[in-house]
Amino acid sequence: MSRSLVQPVGQKRLTNVAVVRLKKHGTRFEIACYPNTVLSWRSGVEKDIDEVLQSHTVYTNVSKGVLAKSKDLNAAFGTDDHSSICLEILKKGELQVAGKERESMLSSQFRDIATIVMHKTFNPETKRPYTISMIERLMRDIHFAVDPNSTSKKQALELIQELQKHYPIRRCPLRIRAAAPEEEVPVLLEKLNEWKATVISKEGTAAQLSVVFELEPGLYKDCHDFVMNKMHGRFEVLAHSLYVDGDTQVDQYNDHEDMPAPLPTKTPESVLELNDKLQKQTISSATKPTEVQQPKQNKCNTCDAAFEDAKLYREHHKSEWHKHNMKRKTRQLPPLTEEECAADMDLFESKSDLKDYSF
Repeated sequence: MSRSLVQPVGQKRLTNVAVVRLKKHGTRFEIACYPNTVLSWRSGVEKDIDEVLQSHTVYTNVSKGVLAKSKDLNAAFGTDDHSSICLEILKKGELQVAGKERESMLSSQFRDIATIVMHKTFNPETKRPYTISMIERLMRDIHFAVDPNSTSKKQALELIQELQKHYPIRRCPLRIRAAAPEEEVPVLLEKLNEWKATVISKEGTAAQLSVVFELEPGLYKDCHDFVMNKMHGRFEVLAHSLYVDGDTQVDQYNDHEDMPAPLPTKTPESVLELNDKLQKQTISSATKPTEVQQPKQNKCNTCDAAFEDAKLYREHHKSEWHKHNMKRKTRQLPPLTEEECAADMDLFESKSDLKDYSF
């Protein structure tokens, strides 16, 4: 009697999935999604639900492939339509990621928050922005923890308020250009004085005058509404970051301040003067008699001797004279001439001959 193969009909195993989990009415429901697509769908980048869900099926355990029962779905969601329940779980559920993936996501978000804080703050004592490494160190000093369910910008703004309690750090003022009719400018200046804004420059025509000023970021909405609605002028944000003293344009900020100054452009007059000098030098060199060029000499610094012939110079380096002076140079002794070297070598040989005899 042959035995039939028993296969579980309520299991569907899936691998390489991102699990989204939602607990409702005491029961855990899960859906299987493609990796790295859930956050894209929640942010609105991904529109096709089929590119997010691996299957329109609700599970109680994705890793084991256990499907959810219809009575549990009706009790929790009021329906057993898997497609609509998948959308609700995808919207409200918690994304389950592995340990390394979670660590990578938190590390990336930690860096993003530090970058936002760096662009929005500066040191009031030095009037210079903080570096990204300094911001990260301050975040670790106050034991800042990243919230994966909150946006980086929101956490950065909350972090700035927390850092201001412990360290000298301030929000960078907004540099704004507001244009209004000339008769309305005194009212604008009075309002800016009330907001304690710093006026940088005034420019424009007789019909319309524009004022460039720096304002605290918290007063942005009030200033925008005042210029656009009450004065019916133009409102433009020039920069969100810190300006260097003396800047009048956004292009002169940070990215270019450390670059060397450009070379001065030559005017046509300077080019003409240079051509005249070159012509004079050519004429003077043509009128002067040609001088006899001295032959190039090869000098040996070890022996303090010069040689006109390259062949003699090469042979000198193989001679006993050069080798003897090299030995003296290692003992920090002055060089000898060729005659002195020959006499010194003869004396050394006579002394070595006397050592061969024993009296």
